[in-house]
Amino acid sequence: MEDMPKMTKKRYSVLAMVFITVVINYLDRTNISIAASALQNDLGLDSVQLGYIFSAFAWTYAILQIPGGFVADRLNSRLLYALLLALWSIATLVQGMVNSFAALLGLRASIGVFEAPSYPINNLVVSRWFPESERASAIGIYTSGQFLGMAFLLPILAIIQSHLGWRGLFYVSGAVGLLWALVWYLRYRDPQNHKTVSKDELEMIKKGGGVFEDGTKSGMVPDFNLSDIKKVFSYRKLWGVYLGQFCLGATSIFFLTWFPTYLVKYRGLDFIQSGFLASLPYLAAFVGVLMSGFGSDLMVRKGFSPEVSRKAPVLLGLLLSTAIVGANYTDNTALVILFLSIAFFGNGLASIAWVFISLMAPKNLMGLTGGAFNFIGGLSAIVVPVIIGYLVKDGDFSPALFFVGVLALLGFLFYTFMVGKVKRLE
Repeated sequence: MEDMPKMTKKRYSVLAMVFITVVINYLDRTNISIAASALQNDLGLDSVQLGYIFSAFAWTYAILQIPGGFVADRLNSRLLYALLLALWSIATLVQGMVNSFAALLGLRASIGVFEAPSYPINNLVVSRWFPESERASAIGIYTSGQFLGMAFLLPILAIIQSHLGWRGLFYVSGAVGLLWALVWYLRYRDPQNHKTVSKDELEMIKKGGGVFEDGTKSGMVPDFNLSDIKKVFSYRKLWGVYLGQFCLGATSIFFLTWFPTYLVKYRGLDFIQSGFLASLPYLAAFVGVLMSGFGSDLMVRKGFSPEVSRKAPVLLGLLLSTAIVGANYTDNTALVILFLSIAFFGNGLASIAWVFISLMAPKNLMGLTGGAFNFIGGLSAIVVPVIIGYLVKDGDFSPALFFVGVLALLGFLFYTFMVGKVKRLE
């Protein structure tokens, strides 16, 4: 008697691909922070100009979030993501050839253009492949890629730069992305088009609330009209999530841009040493985001309401993020890293906020709502690096850390008083 075929678990291999893509995504966003000190000296940039360089990625990234979400809803994720990966990797590689502030500014902005649809695509892929009961965990895992990847990559990137210079750092980063673009195109498929996924797994995903059609054409998505944009900005509870994401972004943007420069220039650490110490807050954030995703799903399975199971990690995380201010009150390097690690742990704990889009957005506007969410969140990446640049121009970083801590507290208030009941909006 032949054995009955077992239900496949292809969704986990897809999640692994999204995880790696997020690592590469953040590698190309944040390698500028590793290169910053050497690049600043070679190109003769002051702190205000460096703030604008850190910010340039977000100018286009934020502005194109809504168009990016619209595109993500309508184009094949396999082809679109591979193309975007290749384009932003080429722009990363070319950064190693620049000799002026203007050229670097333009290339950073172009990376923002090509990465703009990435998180709406991530959310769509997970929403298609995972039932609702597993979705916060899946979001937590792929979101952790930005933290775990950088935790291990920061020391490696510092070593690469010490041997190849900041230009070589960009060449290596771009080459890695180009290779992964090819892998994504060859390996990724939506659930209904995947040749080796079992019918049982497809049925389990569908019955559990997976967002996919039985057909194979993405053209089933309704035509776009201007009222769709008005709709995704018309709900108070969505505005609570949008503004909360802006405030959450302030902490992560500090770590993705100014953090290595803070350690080297304002705390006087050796460059290689700073690379290893900088990895510790990223590891803390990685632990936080995994605890958040798995803990949130566990509470759902234990019968807690969505308001408790989904909001609790975000609220606690935002409160912990205010610990960043504690670094202002010590000159002890170990304590500085401890305060910053607590803050970034909290940021990781709050980083499953995408689950609110997955659970609350109108089903036919999932990508567009994700785009609006990432647009508002992305605005913090525009203003925060520039404001920090002005706050630290006289050599004191304390006001900048106060600024980041206050925004984290405001995020807690937005989630507490604006989001309300977690339910699908029609």
